[in-house]
Amino acid sequence: MPEFIAYSKANPNKINMASGGLGDPGHVAGELFQMMAGVKMVHVPYRGAGPALTDLVGGQVQVMFNAIATSIEHIKAGTVCALAVTATERSPVLPDIPTVGDFVTGYEASGVYGVGAPKNVSVEIIDKLNKGINAALADTKLKARLEELGASVLLGTPTEFGKLITDETEKWGKVVKFAGLKAD
Repeated sequence: MPEFIAYSKANPNKINMASGGLGDPGHVAGELFQMMAGVKMVHVPYRGAGPALTDLVGGQVQVMFNAIATSIEHIKAGTVCALAVTATERSPVLPDIPTVGDFVTGYEASGVYGVGAPKNVSVEIIDKLNKGINAALADTKLKARLEELGASVLLGTPTEFGKLITDETEKWGKVVKFAGLKAD
C-alpha cells in the first residue's frame, strides 16, 4: 500500500480505478481514498462490479475497491493482489492484509446493511423486530457464514443505527462534493 500511494502521487491520473458504476460503493470508497491520500486516479465506471472485476483480473484497469465476498476467490487464486482492506480492522478471511487506515489515517469504507420500517410503526414492534434481528445475527452459524464471506456483524439499537446512518450520510456527502458527483 505505501508503494501504491507513492506511485499514485508520482503519477497522477495514470492509474485506472474500476468500479461497478457511478456512485456505487466501490466508486465512492475510491474517491474517499483519493481525497484522504492526496492522489488522483482515473475513474472507469462499469455496468456492474462483475465486469469491472473481470477487467481488473485481465489487467485492463489497475485498481478496484471491491467487496471481499466477490473478490476473495481471485485473491486466494492469486489473480488479484489485495493491497489493503477498507474496514477499520483486518478481515478474519484475510488476516495478513493490512487496513487502508494503517497507511491513511482515519480511512474507513464499509458497506452497511440494515432493516428499516415506516416511521409510524409502533415502538413495541420496532423493539420486537430489533431483538429478533439481533438474536438471529448473534447465532454462531450465521455469524460464521457471514465472516467466511468477509462480513462482520454489527448488533445494536434502532437509535444507534439511526446515528450510524446520519454519520455515514454526512461522511459520504463530503466525498460526493469532493469528487464532483452529480445525479443523472
